[in-house]
Amino acid sequence: MANKLWEKNFVVNREIERFTVGRDREMDLYLAKYDVLGSMAHITMLESIGLLKCDELPPLLAELKRIYAIAERGEFCIEDGVEDVHSQVELMLTRRLGDMGKKIHSGRSRNDQVLVDLKLFTRHELKEIADAVKLLFDELIRKSDHYKNTLMPGYTHLQIAMPSSFGLWFGAYAESLADDMLFLQAAYRMTNRNPLGSAAGYGSSFPLNRELTTRLLGFDSMDYNVVYAQMGRGKMERNVAFALASVAGTLAKLAFDACLFNSQNFSFVKLPKECTTGSSIMPHKKNPDVFELIRAKSNKIQSLPQQVMLIMNNLPCGYFRDLQIIKEVFLPAFGELKDCLQMTAYIINKMEVNEHILDNEMYDPIFSVEEVNRLAADGMPFRDAYKQVGLEIEAGTFHADKHIRHTHEGSIGNLCNDRIQALMEQTLAGFHFERVEQAESKLLKD
Repeated sequence: MANKLWEKNFVVNREIERFTVGRDREMDLYLAKYDVLGSMAHITMLESIGLLKCDELPPLLAELKRIYAIAERGEFCIEDGVEDVHSQVELMLTRRLGDMGKKIHSGRSRNDQVLVDLKLFTRHELKEIADAVKLLFDELIRKSDHYKNTLMPGYTHLQIAMPSSFGLWFGAYAESLADDMLFLQAAYRMTNRNPLGSAAGYGSSFPLNRELTTRLLGFDSMDYNVVYAQMGRGKMERNVAFALASVAGTLAKLAFDACLFNSQNFSFVKLPKECTTGSSIMPHKKNPDVFELIRAKSNKIQSLPQQVMLIMNNLPCGYFRDLQIIKEVFLPAFGELKDCLQMTAYIINKMEVNEHILDNEMYDPIFSVEEVNRLAADGMPFRDAYKQVGLEIEAGTFHADKHIRHTHEGSIGNLCNDRIQALMEQTLAGFHFERVEQAESKLLKD
């Protein structure tokens, strides 16, 4: 059995070890390539301050690049008896390079090592979430533009209320995602700060160059105060979880609408056949299973901030093992949300719209407000117009004029999709993803 980085001259009870390690080795597989990236930046800095010899850096970097490639291919594994990803990387280095591999831990604690791993992982995943949000956004805008003149009933209290349009419906969810992207950007900017060099939370007597590792890893800045860097664990995950939950909230609402509108009682939309399933007993059924799962998964993700908060709640400053458990709920959430976003984008692209809903006379009363407004515009007091149209509806003499004349910003005749797109593009530009990509490419280049 391999030694632990922290192990002294006693053997830990196996049951205690099983309990304390828990699912950590499994969760650490998410972090493997980011652990390597952090180590590459760290040893480059160590060489610059004389803690590594100049002839030691090239073979260490070459070997770390080899391990990174293994992780990229999904072939990295943590061997039996090895505690975590940090121990596995160091073990792989020492097997190939001998004692030189043991030098990479100078000036570091596993505390700041896992912090930087989590930050690098999270910023990468946030970019992928942002890309998936933008893909869905584009599909919604495209549908909104295509169906901007196709009317549908709008509802309040699940009662038919006023005329809406599919352009408005699709566009509403697009604008919701534009707002969600602001949360993602804020989460990304709080994430993209360098904790490396905080060690166990109290700095190091080595003359570490934290500005150098910040630049090498493409961070916007560092978590300056070393105590705060450690306090930030859990806080970062909570803040990011709120951003993910905001996106998930939009998806859950959209999924519910789509399930409702797909039902025979509404028949507003038709979902792609491959996204529905049949019944084992009822041959006519086409159940909206994919959207139902998206709704459930999205609601699960909306619980993530509370899960993180309750794990970290009331902990004083400094590291505590409680924080390990956050990884179990946090790391897998990105993959689940990406799946939901990609599935939703696919369905929206394939979704068919019923363009003749309002041919049914049962929807005529939704045009009553249009008639009240027409009479008021012609000079009749609004309350008198309201009463007159109401009496006509009760008497069965109301005749709907279905020619909608909305012109103000954001209404049926003026969706402002170009402005919504501009909001999205402005927010996306504020991430500055290119800085990170350039830094990582430079660090990894041969």
